[in-house]
Amino acid sequence: MIGAQSIEDPLALERQVCFALSVASRSVVAVYRPLLEPMGLTHPQYLVMLALWQQSPLSIKDLSGLLQLDPGTLSPLVKRLETVGYVRRERDRRDERALALQLTETGRALRTEALKIPFKVVDRLGMTFEELMVLNKVLHRVIEAAR
Repeated sequence: MIGAQSIEDPLALERQVCFALSVASRSVVAVYRPLLEPMGLTHPQYLVMLALWQQSPLSIKDLSGLLQLDPGTLSPLVKRLETVGYVRRERDRRDERALALQLTETGRALRTEALKIPFKVVDRLGMTFEELMVLNKVLHRVIEAAR
C-alpha cells in the first residue's frame, strides 16, 4: 500500500479517483445523449429499459435493486416511460400488493434500435470493446469495494 508521504501531493485534483469518475461519468453520459434522443429516452430511462429488455416483468423493488436507485428516484422515470408507451405497470404476479413493470409491444420493439447503441459508443470513444470490458470489470470492483 502506498503511504501518503510517498505521493508528492495526495490532494492534487488529477490524483483523485472521485474526480476522474465524476468527469468520466458525465462525459460518457454525454456520448449516449444524442444516441438516445431519437428514441425519446434519457440515460436513466435507458438503464430502466436495459433492465427490462433483460427481464420483464420486473417488480419496482427488483428494478430498484438492479439499478441501485431509490424507488422514489425510479418512480418519475417509470411514469415517463409509461406515458410514452414503452412500459405498463401492473400487479406483480408474485405479490398482488406490489407493482411490476412490463414492456409493451412498442417497448420490446425499441430494443432493435437500441442494439446499435453499444457499437456506436465504442466507436465514439475510440476504444476497443476489450478495453471497455476491462474498464467495466474494474469499475464493478470499485462499486463493490465502496459498499
